[in-house]
Amino acid sequence: MSKPLTIFIWLVMALAMLVIITIPVSLQVHLVMAVLFLLFMAVIKLLRLDGNWRLLLLTFGTVIVLRYAFWRTTSTIPPIDQWADFIPGLILYLAEMYCILMLFLSLFVVVRPIPPRPSVRLRPDDPVPFVDVFIPTYNEDYDLLAGTLAAAKGMDYPVDRFKVWLLDDGATEAKRNSSDPDAAVEAQERYDQLRQLCDELGCHYLTRARNEHAKAGNLNNGLAHSSGEFVAVFDADHAPARDFLQETVPYFAGDHRLFLVQTPHFFLNPDPVERNLRTFEVMPSENEMFYGIIQRGLDRWNAAFFCGSAALLRREALEVTNGFAGRSITEDCETALELHSRGWNSIYVDRPLVAGLQPATFSSFIGQRSRWAQGMMQIMLFSFPLFKPGLRLAQRLAYLSSTMFWLFPLPRIIFLFAPLFYLFFDLQIFTASGGEFAAYTLTYFFANLVMQNSLFGRWRWPWISELYEYIQSVHLLGAILSVLRNPSKPTFNVTAKDESVDTSRLSELARPFYLIFLLLVITVGMTVFKIFNEPYQAEITMVVGGWNLFNLILAGCALGVVSERREVRASRRVAVERRCEVQGADGTWSKGTIVNVSSGGLALRLPAGPLGLARGAPTAIRFTPLSDTGGNEMSVVVRSTGSEGKGAMLGCRFTPQRGQDYRLIADLLYANSATWAQRQKSRQVNIGILRGTARFLGQALYQTGRGLGYLLRFGSKRSGAHD
Repeated sequence: MSKPLTIFIWLVMALAMLVIITIPVSLQVHLVMAVLFLLFMAVIKLLRLDGNWRLLLLTFGTVIVLRYAFWRTTSTIPPIDQWADFIPGLILYLAEMYCILMLFLSLFVVVRPIPPRPSVRLRPDDPVPFVDVFIPTYNEDYDLLAGTLAAAKGMDYPVDRFKVWLLDDGATEAKRNSSDPDAAVEAQERYDQLRQLCDELGCHYLTRARNEHAKAGNLNNGLAHSSGEFVAVFDADHAPARDFLQETVPYFAGDHRLFLVQTPHFFLNPDPVERNLRTFEVMPSENEMFYGIIQRGLDRWNAAFFCGSAALLRREALEVTNGFAGRSITEDCETALELHSRGWNSIYVDRPLVAGLQPATFSSFIGQRSRWAQGMMQIMLFSFPLFKPGLRLAQRLAYLSSTMFWLFPLPRIIFLFAPLFYLFFDLQIFTASGGEFAAYTLTYFFANLVMQNSLFGRWRWPWISELYEYIQSVHLLGAILSVLRNPSKPTFNVTAKDESVDTSRLSELARPFYLIFLLLVITVGMTVFKIFNEPYQAEITMVVGGWNLFNLILAGCALGVVSERREVRASRRVAVERRCEVQGADGTWSKGTIVNVSSGGLALRLPAGPLGLARGAPTAIRFTPLSDTGGNEMSVVVRSTGSEGKGAMLGCRFTPQRGQDYRLIADLLYANSATWAQRQKSRQVNIGILRGTARFLGQALYQTGRGLGYLLRFGSKRSGAHD
């Protein structure tokens, strides 16, 4: 098809869409049309039709959404001369238009995501480029770093063609020479311990004079001291699988303008929402929507961006921008934006090839998200994607979607408090009748719900996005506003890693959530009062009260999120099936099977019984490693024993004493990436809108009760601590 004909067809379609959106019809006709469109969408979704049918579903939904936006713009905003109604009404309207804009930007990004790329591995006759592996660290502990270094050193790649670098900003010269003697001693001890660890593992230790430009400066210092053609970057808590380089290096041979191969971040532990709501084993993790479909959608437009870890980059491209960008505190996305604007390409490989740790506590989670939000706001202010020279139109829209997303706390807080303007102050901020609300707002609401579930349902269950946005918005709003006031103010804060929650407690950030919940409960009472005392406004009062009730359900579920459950183990056990031998109490070796493993220990199945081993007994195991670790035996301590048929189960704790022990632990836990892919796939199931809604309502009811129970148990302790 010729280009002029294509343009003509698009213009005709756009004109037809404009007519459908703006044509004046009666309320009844619009309602009938919208309901028919919703029925068509439901049939397409229930029959799981794909391809052009999927596009048809999105087209029907788009018509409903745009007709709502047109009606909202032309018929519902209060008169400007009634400023008490007009100002909050305009703010609510702008919040809704932001959501509609983000909906269409996300539709553009993910309407045709690139299918998962087939595995491309190095062949025996392929050239093998040299790779420098960077692991930047600031304050992470010894055991965590040892596991990541050992996993990186164990990657399946010629040993003379890659170097592993520990880039340590926790023991800089400035810190070792600090005027505070305790800080100086601590930094020197860290320096000595990590240098020795790197020597044992065959890695290279590098620090610098002082911590300048945070993580970007640390990575750039690594670039200055290395010379490999490619650079792999792993966060200190992101351990690579054995096949990471095998699965990423080959892509660069086919495109000499390729600067980035990004892979997803897979996590061994739940985030605070998953841990406190106990959804980690059954529900897709929050980040899986981004890595499961959004990055593949960005990849379609050559806009998949660097995510700070689990990536391989071309040094030649980084030299164009004088290394990693450091103007914002999200150096990863900023670096990708700069290189995309200079004509370099990126790809996304949708296979989990690293295993990392998420923030375990709610306060650490909010700290991490605050940094992301502030960094994206800085990028939007310093390098607004829509006007960034060098980007193609599709890339501009893709980056606009990625950065503007982080404005979500503004509309989320507006939607939270908007009902109060009517219920308490009788302000008419949304001028519509109950019938108009049903015909336009409800049909828009359901169309949006069906489109979102059709696009993202496998990776994000109904109402989970709303919950995550709400719990972040309460604390992120201030962080975002501080960037808008002073774009250069935010500083890079390292996310706490390898945490554990030793006792059940209320989060230190819990107070605002209880206050908001109390306010919304009072608002429910106000709703009932207005219905009985102002029956002539009962219709609109019930609509607004229903809106407030939805907010109350979200707020109640959030109480469970900030009620921290006790969980000592920082990472969950990963199921494996590895043959081994175990040393019995009499010194003889017997066959067994390693059935699961975590960073702290493992479980063994022993057909011959417990071998005389009791709790607390030291013993040893040996197995055949997948990579060359220099040995196959390590010491463990028995933590628990149990029977299984005629055999026994032993729970053992690792007792690593040398680099060799960490190599073996890494081989068990990180070597096989197929285990992570299988674990992800088992959770990625679209349970549908009705089932998802019922599940969320049940969860919200339970978590509301649990959150209030925690307040009664631990609230007085927190008050005493504050006093």
